[in-house]
Amino acid sequence: MSRSPIQLAVLVSGSGTTLQNLIDQIAVGTLDAKIALAIGSRADLAGLERARKAGLRAEVVDRRKYPTCAEFSEQVFELCSQVRAELVCLAGWLCLLEVPSPFVGRTMSIHPALLPSFGGKGMFGRKVHEAVLAHGCKVSGCTVHFVDWTYDTGPIILQRTCPVLEDDTPEALAHRVFEEEKIAYPNAIRVFQEGRLRIEGRRVRVLDAK
Repeated sequence: MSRSPIQLAVLVSGSGTTLQNLIDQIAVGTLDAKIALAIGSRADLAGLERARKAGLRAEVVDRRKYPTCAEFSEQVFELCSQVRAELVCLAGWLCLLEVPSPFVGRTMSIHPALLPSFGGKGMFGRKVHEAVLAHGCKVSGCTVHFVDWTYDTGPIILQRTCPVLEDDTPEALAHRVFEEEKIAYPNAIRVFQEGRLRIEGRRVRVLDAK
């Protein structure tokens, strides 16, 4: 599927912990990838500082400066095209995107819950874990999915679960979920890199390794 290593563009809107996980996995050799570009949706993001400290190219595409989602998305994906990104990874990215046809099936995201539950506009970070606890769920986890033109509705690639404990706080649950995210996202990138993903409508089939 990909020459090795796979070229990634990583999009951030916050502290960049997911970006840091990918940086760390690449550094120790468990993920055969190169982060060619990090894009932030604001200039003051800690995630962009993480990127710069790691020696990565970091760019800002400020959502507030674009009157429409289409214009904003065009600039984001133009930068991804410039670095010849093979896969675009949303890593705590909070802005809606219109994915152009060359990047359909080549743009993925991770959500800190088991979609389709607890997703959608405004459901991010602590809010997700508060909702999981409020509903009395016994398990939670994370979902890696392809990105479409709405929040958290793209075809699901893989999910990992963790227990919800009786005395959980949103912070404790978030920590446990993130431990699963650290495994799930690199795994999804690997199976994409190996050409083992097939999108069939709303389903993603993960083919057996050759």
